[in-house]
Amino acid sequence: MTSLATPFNDGLRAGVVRFQSCAACGHAQTLARYACQRCGHEGLDWRAAAGTATARATTVVARAPSEDFRALAPYTLVIVQLDEGPRLMGHAAAGVQIGERVRAEFFEHLGRPLLRFVPDEATPP
Repeated sequence: MTSLATPFNDGLRAGVVRFQSCAACGHAQTLARYACQRCGHEGLDWRAAAGTATARATTVVARAPSEDFRALAPYTLVIVQLDEGPRLMGHAAAGVQIGERVRAEFFEHLGRPLLRFVPDEATPP
């Protein structure tokens, strides 16, 4: 059985941030879902995001919640709003500030593709 998040994770492996778009109302959403969060329509398409976003919240994790992430601590997590609209969480370069323009980069940790946002010098705030 294929996970609902497989297209998102395959995108990370390919260096692409993907989001779902509703075929009925056009709503863009992250997190793999069976139906549109706005209208309930079940026709969702996966789209590639440009990978640019604005940081909306940040936090530094000093004590990792699991053994898998202890090697990365301390690390920064960020909630970003993609230019296409939806928000998602990922790792971030140290020092990323709320309101800062960022772009997606990708890295692998313990064989798992992960998302990291870094300052985007090419896009003004």
